[in-house]
Amino acid sequence: MKNSSNSFFCPFALLGLWAKLLFNYPEKMKKFFFSILFLTGTLCLPAQNGFDKTAMQIAYEMMPGWNLGNTLEASNWRTNTQLWNNEGGLDAEISWQGTRTTQEVIDYVKEQGFRSVRIPCAWALGHIVDAEKKTIDPIWMERVKTVVDYCINDGLYVVLNDHWDGGWLENHIADSNPNTIAENKATLTALWTQIAEAFKDYDEHLLFAGFNEPNAESQSATNNLMDYHQVFVDAVRATGGNNEKRILVVQGPSTDAERTCQMLTRLPEDITPGRLAVEVHLYYPWNFWGMEKDESWGNCFYYWGEGNHVSGSKHNATYGEEEDLRKLMDQLKTKFVDNGVPVINGEYGVNWRVISGSGESQEKHDASIKTYYRFMNKECIEHGIVPMVWDTNSSRGMTVINRSNLSIVCPYMMEGIREGVEQADWSAEVMTPTVNPTVNSPIYNLHGQKVTAMEKGVYIQNGRKVLVK
Repeated sequence: MKNSSNSFFCPFALLGLWAKLLFNYPEKMKKFFFSILFLTGTLCLPAQNGFDKTAMQIAYEMMPGWNLGNTLEASNWRTNTQLWNNEGGLDAEISWQGTRTTQEVIDYVKEQGFRSVRIPCAWALGHIVDAEKKTIDPIWMERVKTVVDYCINDGLYVVLNDHWDGGWLENHIADSNPNTIAENKATLTALWTQIAEAFKDYDEHLLFAGFNEPNAESQSATNNLMDYHQVFVDAVRATGGNNEKRILVVQGPSTDAERTCQMLTRLPEDITPGRLAVEVHLYYPWNFWGMEKDESWGNCFYYWGEGNHVSGSKHNATYGEEEDLRKLMDQLKTKFVDNGVPVINGEYGVNWRVISGSGESQEKHDASIKTYYRFMNKECIEHGIVPMVWDTNSSRGMTVINRSNLSIVCPYMMEGIREGVEQADWSAEVMTPTVNPTVNSPIYNLHGQKVTAMEKGVYIQNGRKVLVK
């Protein structure tokens, strides 16, 4: 499933000679020569390396997606200084959950209807053999490639990232010291150059994502983040091969949807138009998906969505239900999707709880879980956003699949995902994007010339035709 860009030599000089000889031989010999001509012509065809689909087409083929959570991004935490050393080892994969990833696990994921897998991955956190050169452990790199191959073997799309990674950069996006920024950029280049080189022959089924949840809560921090995204894009593109056309995913500030729409005023410059995607994480609302106990300022939400509230309970959702989530998706669609820039909802999920107490209802909570997952998938698909569910492989909580015995942990999550996919209006992929300079994407005329001023006519932006009336 990996593609090479090598092509074969085509001996055109012999074709004329073969043609003359054909008429001087018996029928069996003529058939032999025709076979040789056919084979030679086949070998002369340009090598196919994929990448003939637009970024938006690939996004639709990725829906719905699943996260290999708490796995390759995990750490053994044997010391307090595990960054920039090789103390993580291969056992890091099972330090936060107990199952090594196998082809059978990924096969089961595909059987559930998932079409893409996001692989959160650590590199600096326990997988560095040379701290000064930032050299990634080749044994770890091979393990990551093996897991990626499991997915590619099943025809699944893969999003491979640099996930938190001990926070060496994600926790310091806002740092303003010029020397620190220069050092961070050099390190980011070193890491992504190695990753990109290792995977440069993989086809369009593999996407790279520069970060996970970069901590940027202000416009100045977001500006820093955009500079780091540029380093990521440049490092990958510089490795050549299929990486020149690979879809690269850049994260909005803190992967917060609202901040991303407000503060992500441009995308990185890219030598290949139309090959960037934007990532957000729709964990929303907090009281429902992650809050563990009631506080003075608010209560946990056990019940979410139309028809699922429990009369008299203090744990009914008071914000962040269908209308609020739909508004966030509307903003993302208007800002990015309508302009040919795919959006990936790289993580979403809710903790499945055990509900107890007078007047409370486990049944209504279970229904709330199903409603949320159904809504998330249906609405994401109809807004052109790739939904990728977070999955921790635990006994409850935010877990869909038990990887050790290949079964479903929370049927309400899985049923919700399936129903959302089935109920979605997939015709939403037929969109009419307009030229939008705010995303800072190059615009070309039909002669391939970059333009800055546009009159009436047809142009190319983000790899898609757009009409200016």
